Amino acid sequence: MSSRQVTPVIYTVPGGACRNQHPAQEQKGRLPGVLGFPGGSAGKESTCSADPGRPLGWEDPPDKGKATHSSILAWRIPSPWGCKELDTTEQLSLDPTRPEPVTCGAKPPSGLMCIIFFKFDPRPVSKNAYRLILAANRDEFYHRPARAADFWGSNNEVLSGLDMEEGKEGGTWLGISTRGKLAALTNYLQPRLNRNARGRGELVAQFLTSDMDSLSYLKKVSAEGHLYNGFNLIAADLSAEKGDVICYYGNRGKREPVVLAPGTYGLSNALLETPWRKLCFGKQLFLEAVERGRELPRDALVAQLLAVLSNDEAQLPDPAIEAQGREYVRPILSKYAAVCVRCPDYGTRTSTVILVDADGHVTFTERSMLGSDPTRWETTTHEFRLQS
Repeated sequence: MSSRQVTPVIYTVPGGACRNQHPAQEQKGRLPGVLGFPGGSAGKESTCSADPGRPLGWEDPPDKGKATHSSILAWRIPSPWGCKELDTTEQLSLDPTRPEPVTCGAKPPSGLMCIIFFKFDPRPVSKNAYRLILAANRDEFYHRPARAADFWGSNNEVLSGLDMEEGKEGGTWLGISTRGKLAALTNYLQPRLNRNARGRGELVAQFLTSDMDSLSYLKKVSAEGHLYNGFNLIAADLSAEKGDVICYYGNRGKREPVVLAPGTYGLSNALLETPWRKLCFGKQLFLEAVERGRELPRDALVAQLLAVLSNDEAQLPDPAIEAQGREYVRPILSKYAAVCVRCPDYGTRTSTVILVDADGHVTFTERSMLGSDPTRWETTTHEFRLQS
């Protein structure tokens, strides 16, 4: 069994863990180089489509004005910010009005909100680079019982948090095994849920304990996708010998799963790479943190990524979320339009950062709320080496 190092840290955060903690934030409240604020800029790869209602999918060829998966930021930015192609020095003129802060009070929309950013490079050029960098938030009702991330399963080879809700015990939203299997789940925002549908958390747990490869597993899941409410599922096989493979399937999108090309991706509660403003904004912060992390030790990179996951700037207006959630989501949109969500009884409960380096060394850091108190958090780090 691989050696493991666990370092728990408990701390209290006045007002909760969701704050504007971007390391480069200026005193005037502007984030240099971030789309959505005055002075933001982007790389040449950021392109736009004339159709703001469609998500950018893997089926969209870049020669039709679609962004590739390696784009640095939002590919389609609706009014009032405009949408245009930029070079590395050109700046986008933006509305300087800051969005209203996240407020709460209404019930969350069906399909609880989460967000994932990840960058993978199976064959990093630099010895200090990472094969996988993943940062994710889990948003949930504070009273829903769950266990913090720890090892479980046969020979304690699976590392994940666990849902302990009655009838759904043992499901999970994100996990990795010492055999190199990784899976992550988000729910798809839909106005109403089928209460008789199967629990989606089982999809992650079953893959982590199975012997099926990621693509075969997702093909199996796609045949049963109609049994679940809307979801997105990332499944990966991390193997230095065979090469890393990451696949995606969403049961509200194409019928067949796809193998993802190396690059940077964002996933929230729509299909992969759907340009919700919070996703585009968070993806830009994620990429900036990753870029700074090239010169930083591992712990500092983890801290930068946790800061990204703590950003609670509401990204409004967002016609894409409104169109998907329809009349149900519009009255409460401002409460869930941030990377980090904070309400009196619902919000971001867990932030996770996973790093896998060129040698297969895994660093799994989880910051989780203690009980249902958004002012008290515990941070735990697990480290081990992949067996494959």
